Amino acid sequence: MWELISQNKRRSFMLFVVMGAILLTLGYLIGAAYLPPDGGVFGILLAAIVWGIMSAVSYFNGDSVMLKIAGATEITREVHPQLYNVVEEMKIAGSLPRVPKVYIIDSSAPNAFATGRKAENASIAVTSGLLTKMNRDELQGVVAHETGHILNRDILFITFAGVMLGTIVIVSDIFLRGMRFGGSRRFGSSKSKNGGQGAAIMLIVALVFAILAPIMAQLLYFAISRRREYLADATAVRLTRYPEGLASALEKIAASTEDMPRMNKAIAPLFIANPVKAAGARMSNLTSTHPPITERIAILRSIAGGIGYLNYQQAFAKTKGNNAHLLPKSALEEKDVPSPRTASADVTTGDSPIATKRDINDLLRAVNGFLFMTCSCGLKMKIPPDFGKESIKCPRCNQVNKIPTTELVAASAVLEGIGASNRKDAGGEEAVYHRQTKGWESFKCICGRAIQLSPAFAGESIKCSNCGRVTQVR
Repeated sequence: MWELISQNKRRSFMLFVVMGAILLTLGYLIGAAYLPPDGGVFGILLAAIVWGIMSAVSYFNGDSVMLKIAGATEITREVHPQLYNVVEEMKIAGSLPRVPKVYIIDSSAPNAFATGRKAENASIAVTSGLLTKMNRDELQGVVAHETGHILNRDILFITFAGVMLGTIVIVSDIFLRGMRFGGSRRFGSSKSKNGGQGAAIMLIVALVFAILAPIMAQLLYFAISRRREYLADATAVRLTRYPEGLASALEKIAASTEDMPRMNKAIAPLFIANPVKAAGARMSNLTSTHPPITERIAILRSIAGGIGYLNYQQAFAKTKGNNAHLLPKSALEEKDVPSPRTASADVTTGDSPIATKRDINDLLRAVNGFLFMTCSCGLKMKIPPDFGKESIKCPRCNQVNKIPTTELVAASAVLEGIGASNRKDAGGEEAVYHRQTKGWESFKCICGRAIQLSPAFAGESIKCSNCGRVTQVR
């Protein structure tokens, strides 16, 4: 796939340059309209500075910006082992240098996206709705699709383009609002001083371009983004060896009526499907951020004879038309084509009890720092992160419950086969926590950081993300 990756890099550079040219042209026209006759040069200079700053932000912090906009919260293996395991499987299948960070978004709409500068610092975010609605094969299909974006070097392109598009939209909006609220009076005063019709023509051109610039940038962005969705689908098929998993996941995503209204146009192409369905339904195929889901499903279910890139290309051409071309020649000449597999034995929503809406809500509470305690009377208590006390009175039986902490026991209690150096503290003791229930449970590390144990946690130890201390769970 080296040819595809090189092609993606060229397209990314082209998009970056074209969007930069649109921004510089917009800066020139706005400057020329406001400060005739030499304001265009100042406008280009200002736009170039904005372009440079936003490019730096995109490269070094674009992924953080996108995750922040989406409201994503990082989770660990202990919080959702199944999701973490699926991400690890796709990391191995795709030969990524490291496991992407895993995030969850508090939204009932089933969706997901990947972001990051490169494979070494990539992240995958999924919504709570996706975890609720998907079985393991479907979840694997979605994660494989996002892993495909990472492998195909899409994530930097999408992050760059999203920030650049947002910048063009903001600059255009500021200019148009300025003209609406007093800009025209300032222009009229400038016109009377300079005379001539050149300034008036320049203002009209600037207004037209300010309206068209975001549209042109969006059309270019969306056109290339749609192609990348097909490529990520093709990569997902090869990684999972099970096209039906992704096809079924897309079917459930398409059937969902939930929206993600906080997502804007700049971040929408990141997702596996348009996060704002109402807006997507109004957009034509020309301006849509994604190819039609029904078409993607049809391609996946038309794959026959194997699950290589050539098989996907043949299904793509069959669905889109005999002359439709998607994949480069190098991809179609692959020699080691994996054989398809059958459906997993697990056809439920998940391997763990984290499946119902209540369990997903508990998951979201866990990633947001809530503590889970069970009183001796059986009442399950969920304590907000800002509670600030070391004990809580049970509202049912009035018993005062102390928030559990790890115990320090003698180093002689180190279990056979586990290095004591990884488990002892400075005093030659090890931290131990005795689990009390099979549900969500919380305790505090010796350093004070809250540690969550999910219903699916089956490990013998857990590492504190704050101090690095390993606590044995018994």
